[in-house]
Amino acid sequence: METFTNSSKLPGTKTSIFSVMSKMAKDYNAINLSQGFPNFETDQTLKNLVTEAMQEGYNQYPPDIGVQSLREEISKKIGSLYGKIYDSEKEITITNGATQALYSAITAFVHRGDEVIVLKPAYDTYEPTIKQNGGIPVQIQLKGENYKVDWEEVRSAVTSSTRMIIINTPHNPSGSIFSAEDMKELEKILTGTNIILLSDEVYEHLVFDGKNHESVSKYPKLAERAIVCSSFGKTFHNTGWKTGYCVAPAQLMKEIRKIHEIVVFSVNHPMQVAYANYLKKPERYLELSKFYQNKRDLFLHLIKDSKFNYTPSNGTYYQLLNFSNITDEKDVDFAERLVKEKGLASIPVSVFNIDEKDNQQLRFCFAKTDETLERAAEILCKL
Repeated sequence: METFTNSSKLPGTKTSIFSVMSKMAKDYNAINLSQGFPNFETDQTLKNLVTEAMQEGYNQYPPDIGVQSLREEISKKIGSLYGKIYDSEKEITITNGATQALYSAITAFVHRGDEVIVLKPAYDTYEPTIKQNGGIPVQIQLKGENYKVDWEEVRSAVTSSTRMIIINTPHNPSGSIFSAEDMKELEKILTGTNIILLSDEVYEHLVFDGKNHESVSKYPKLAERAIVCSSFGKTFHNTGWKTGYCVAPAQLMKEIRKIHEIVVFSVNHPMQVAYANYLKKPERYLELSKFYQNKRDLFLHLIKDSKFNYTPSNGTYYQLLNFSNITDEKDVDFAERLVKEKGLASIPVSVFNIDEKDNQQLRFCFAKTDETLERAAEILCKL
């Protein structure tokens, strides 16, 4: 009998670091501050709205582009926050989480040989999706321990083959945010080109210290070429519901929807109905920055006497800690030892950098109960 063989489309892709560290956390019964999800419950009101939607019969396929009332609420939200009105019929699509939105956007526009500029460290689904579609990731390393963009380097990376630039603000894993100046520099680079801008804004409502989220939707010259992806799961503490959305000009959304339809067709119906009702009270997302800033501040207060160095996160629910005063180990080795010997899971940042550049930083998720943060801090302060 002949041996059956097959070739991989993504031969260099490894198991996600999030899966690896979460499994280790489970195996060693460790506190899990690695994967980005809250360990507290979503609002009971929202859960009740899902139940009500089920009982009212919203249990069959919804429209493939999403429930109309939810698309309308998203349009209102973006309009009130960023001054940009998206057509709920032609420019907004509900997706199976932001990751599916990102996948559909990349797949819709990246052809074989197209170059896509990716700012590193980057969320680990961007590049495999680019490669799967025959595209070529063009990596640019963000600078320093606070991960700032060198826009001259970005400008130099643009060629006639550049199809897309992917940005992420607030930024995972660093917790940095783009400024208005960053957006203006990006605008200058893209003016006069046919480059598509893909903006990952899943942490848009988690920005601290009085700073503002600079959505590309605020900038007309960017918005006219941009696809913006966002997530209800990150916003409302229910990542397992896998519900997100993307917005884009109609000519771009038309192509995204072709991919969306064949990948998932449609998204959980009762949850969409529930979100549509829940979004009618804007304070439910407008108050999140204060809520998570309090979490960040508590975590940093609890570790103030530790040997870690840090700059307070500007956004997301992640905090980077530099451990160079504790050990000379590589971040991956230290992260593994921290799980196995101390019972605390984090994410080593080098795995997201070009050539696994190691700044001796670990990423910790502070979207946890106060008790969990206290237990984690106790471990960190003993190192």
